[in-house]
Amino acid sequence: MTGGGLLLRFSWFSAEAEIPAVMTKANFIGELGINSYLSIATDGTITIFSPNPELGQNIMTSFPMIVAEELDADWTKVKVVQAPLDTQKFERQLTGGSGAIPHSWKRLRTAGATARYLLMAAAANRWKVEPSECTASNGFVLHAKSGNKLGYGELADEASKIAVPAEVPLKSRKDFKIIGSSVRNVENKKIITGKGIFGLDFYREGMVLAMIQRPTAFGTKIKSVDASAAKAMPGIIDVVTFKNNVAIVGKSTWEIMKARKAVKIEYEKDGNIESTSDHDRLFVSLLNSDQAKVRRKDGDVETAFKNAAKIVKSEYQCPFIPHNPMEPMNFFADVRADGVELVGPTQTPASARTATAKLLNIPEDKITVTITRLGGGFGRRLKFDYVVEAAELSSIIKKPVKVIWSREDDMMGGSYRPAVRYRFEAALDEKGNMVGYKLRGVGINVNNSTREDNFPSGAVENLLIDSVEHISPITTGPWRAPVTNFLAYAEQSFLDEVAVAAGKDPVQFRLELLQKARMNSVGAIKYNIDRMETVIKQAAEKSGWGTKKGVSQGFSVYFSHASYVAQVCDVVMISGKPAVKKIVAVSDCGEVINKSGALQQVMGAIVDGYGHAMYGKLTFKDGVPGEKNFGEYRLIRMKEIPEIEAHFIDNGIDPTGLGEPALPPTGGAVANAIFKATGIRLKNQPFIDQPLYNSAKKGF
Repeated sequence: MTGGGLLLRFSWFSAEAEIPAVMTKANFIGELGINSYLSIATDGTITIFSPNPELGQNIMTSFPMIVAEELDADWTKVKVVQAPLDTQKFERQLTGGSGAIPHSWKRLRTAGATARYLLMAAAANRWKVEPSECTASNGFVLHAKSGNKLGYGELADEASKIAVPAEVPLKSRKDFKIIGSSVRNVENKKIITGKGIFGLDFYREGMVLAMIQRPTAFGTKIKSVDASAAKAMPGIIDVVTFKNNVAIVGKSTWEIMKARKAVKIEYEKDGNIESTSDHDRLFVSLLNSDQAKVRRKDGDVETAFKNAAKIVKSEYQCPFIPHNPMEPMNFFADVRADGVELVGPTQTPASARTATAKLLNIPEDKITVTITRLGGGFGRRLKFDYVVEAAELSSIIKKPVKVIWSREDDMMGGSYRPAVRYRFEAALDEKGNMVGYKLRGVGINVNNSTREDNFPSGAVENLLIDSVEHISPITTGPWRAPVTNFLAYAEQSFLDEVAVAAGKDPVQFRLELLQKARMNSVGAIKYNIDRMETVIKQAAEKSGWGTKKGVSQGFSVYFSHASYVAQVCDVVMISGKPAVKKIVAVSDCGEVINKSGALQQVMGAIVDGYGHAMYGKLTFKDGVPGEKNFGEYRLIRMKEIPEIEAHFIDNGIDPTGLGEPALPPTGGAVANAIFKATGIRLKNQPFIDQPLYNSAKKGF
């Protein structure tokens, strides 16, 4: 960067892309006052800083693909660098909500297109021709009439001296060469060869290591600590008690883990101590209570149900589940008199810095945050408890420290997908039309366990959706596709129940509801009817809906994170038990940047959704998690993954979310297929615990 070349800055803040301003070597070294930038070095290398943390959503490949497309760059000379936290330069510097590409799409394209314009103008000046006579391709500017050709690196310095135009044209989709192709992850080699890129890989000379013993039961606090034996063990530097934690500080994780077992801690009650059986009773009580908060009400619900020819009523329940990322929580902190350095895997670096500043009572501008690659997160790393505890411990021991969680720490002291129970009711008229719909959600630490404006809202004349929350000491938080990860399964299973009661094909039943919303909507419509209708029809066609002999099929469709995904699950009976053989998915996420990355996102989401619906649960006994490691917590196995066939709608719209939307429909498609095969409706997760599978658990 100090060797010359073209440097562009462009804004991440506005809703629309902004024209970058040229940054030369001189003013780059000084105060930039920018948000983010694209650089072209004299050797032709193109660098873009990626502000969003990378946790496997492939953003560090997709971002440079977008820039390279508009720039007509040589892909082999494009690279991306993870940006540190800088709220002056970047907006939305986080990973969550499947929003990175939608947020940055136009900004990145404009940056690439502007650089291309400047390079072509520089070449035209040198050749003394009109810029309109020049073209760009694969890292070169070409002049067809003369046969002249110059590389971007040769033109970078000259391009930096040209005024930036008010507008630059963006490519037409038909001219895309990189966007929409399959490109391997740019960090594959680092990952495969074990280069130090994850938080657990980070090392700083002179740092110490620590593991923290947290209360083993939610709703308890420390009463007494005897750490004398642990302090005398080899490699142990100190044992520190702070807040409700006991930190064992040492030279190696193995020595620390052994010493932690020698620390004697006595706990006492501190608020409610809850068990899974308590929650089961609580759900029944709250579903029948008068404490619910109305989220949406359309029409005259009471009259619709009073005059109904038939009423369908069902309840669905899900358990707590942990996040279980491959890389457990960890973070490095160095709290000094002149400032604080934080390094590690976080989805929300700005929030982590703010919390640290508040804890230590220091200005945020005295804290730096370096973001490593995340070994998974799925929402767990949206929280920053593990960051703050590292900072607090460093401030106490006056040393740079890296706090590492074990797998047991991660599962026992984590932030879980909350347990939820839903009650659905539908009123049908004499012709089997759904004229009334009611949904009540009861969630543990979930303010609103519904999505009141999602389908079928707007398609039913009389509708009531409300929710009740129970506050628990068990920590909960976002889990991949928050709320909808289970709500979609429950809603789509219930809609199948209603379709069966109405004597209608499940796919046709949904299409009729969408047509009703289109022609005679009731209240607000917050989803796109055409996009949802398209994925439904495509999924039915691609899966051969209703045409396969000896195969039972289940359907599901859902809208989340501005995208639409429909799925069909194929089930066959083997030795009297249903076996999931195939799942066909059709996704509408707008423009697909990287076909390879998009395919992996959809397949991963389906495996995640199916695996947790089938096997995942975390139970509690007197506040203590019953499943502490993978020996007790069931995850899907490789041999249990069905064939997955993924398709994408090519509609030319700007990209919408993809990291999460393919997960919510999966549970419903599987459950509906199993019902078709067995006549048994699965209303609780995990499915493996239901009577249908009890005799076959060992086989699964």
